[in-house]
Amino acid sequence: MKKILIDSGPLIALFDASDKHHAEAVNFIKANKFTLLTTLASVTETLHLLDFNRGAQIDFLEWVHRGAVEIHNIGNEDFGRLKELTEKYRDLPMDFADSCLVYLAEKLDINTIATIDRDFTIYRIQGRRKFKIILS
Repeated sequence: MKKILIDSGPLIALFDASDKHHAEAVNFIKANKFTLLTTLASVTETLHLLDFNRGAQIDFLEWVHRGAVEIHNIGNEDFGRLKELTEKYRDLPMDFADSCLVYLAEKLDINTIATIDRDFTIYRIQGRRKFKIILS
């Protein structure tokens, strides 16, 4: 089955009705038939940015708990590559959550990502392959 990476932007928009991308995120989730993958860094970023609304945080946690998205681990052995990516894109700058998603794309050979972050138009998988962006 095809897998799609999901960034924190669509996750935040999904649980924040005031977000300008809310309707688009809801429509994407309703229509999506593929497995969604992310990392704990994106989950943390989502929860931090939903901090204004405890109800939204709880709804998000329940949604993840029900298996709506697969969380992939980043281990100590992965930090060398994360550092390389962060250094390469330091002029953007690349944040930790983004570096984890680019790394996961490399590790799992996935190039499709649900994001509203324009930086993913610049990031390259293994330095050469472009992301196919959904929700840009």
